[in-house]
Amino acid sequence: MITDPMTSCGCFECIAAVLPSTGGIMIVNREYPEMTPCGMKFSTLAGTVGGGQQTPGFIGHSKHYIGSRKFIAAEGGIQRIVWMPTMLKEEIKDVFVKRAEEAGLGGEDFLAKIADETTATTEEEVLEFITKNQHPATALEPMF
Repeated sequence: MITDPMTSCGCFECIAAVLPSTGGIMIVNREYPEMTPCGMKFSTLAGTVGGGQQTPGFIGHSKHYIGSRKFIAAEGGIQRIVWMPTMLKEEIKDVFVKRAEEAGLGGEDFLAKIADETTATTEEEVLEFITKNQHPATALEPMF
């Protein structure tokens, strides 16, 4: 995600973006219209990430990819996810909980440690939330 990120054409369902102070990433889906903790809406992020460009710290991807064992594997996988909109958490819940259990992260307990728009709307609030909830990203090496 940082070094040699994959390219995206613009037809992605989600965008993952690094939130540097948290040691993790946020994911926003196309249907979420509000501002995200990185300070941009999906539409602005899509203009930055799409068009076949490599944009360090950002990747466009499908919702299905979040449940993959290969999801940002070089950066540590799903344990790096620190923020997602509630609608996305609900939509992928079953697959995500199963994947979190396989990864030894605790399933639904791990999902509850991921901030959303009801608990954090800025990067600073995400950091407060994940620190308070002992999210595993707080113990990982920085991404860059």
